[in-house]
Amino acid sequence: MKTFVAVDDAGTHTIGGRLGAEPAGAIDVQQAGIAVVGYRSLPQHVELPAPDFERYLAMEGLEAISKDRADHGSSAAPGREIFSRAAKSLLAVGGGRPASGHDRVLGLTLELIPEKSPWALQAGDELPVVLRYEGKPLAGALVMALHQSGEKLAAIRSDGSGRVRVPLSRSGVWLVKAVYMIPAPAGADAEWESIWASLTFELP
Repeated sequence: MKTFVAVDDAGTHTIGGRLGAEPAGAIDVQQAGIAVVGYRSLPQHVELPAPDFERYLAMEGLEAISKDRADHGSSAAPGREIFSRAAKSLLAVGGGRPASGHDRVLGLTLELIPEKSPWALQAGDELPVVLRYEGKPLAGALVMALHQSGEKLAAIRSDGSGRVRVPLSRSGVWLVKAVYMIPAPAGADAEWESIWASLTFELP
């Protein structure tokens, strides 16, 4: 674990992580409003057989990586990568419909930032979200939205400013996610490095 924090109007609070535990950590947030929980994991190695890796690339909208493998004649080779998570969650503390604090930037390597408060919306509205990599807008990434029912309800490419508008068709808990993949750094014992960004919140 590199980062595990909750940020609210009172400041930044470190969350003590519990390795392998469920939940991974706990914190008592007292400040009313929106608290943004952020988690940045350490890299982990994974190797997938070529067919599984190619399916994974297609599923996450990483066709450019698949093309690069094809151009280098390595489509039939296993996929060796290091991956890490950059997860965020929005919590409404103290009840009501808080309208500010949702767009706090935590400085995660890959970060999904909502530009409106979910508690200011209702079913049928769209949530504008910007995706940033190392602080800069990331264009062309596939951003997906999944409802707690397990149904994938949206898959949209970020525009030139890294933005998408996520349609929220129903109330409940939502997961918005994106994956970005780049060549692995030297000495990583892998060909690729991927970062998995996520944003969870509840639509009233």
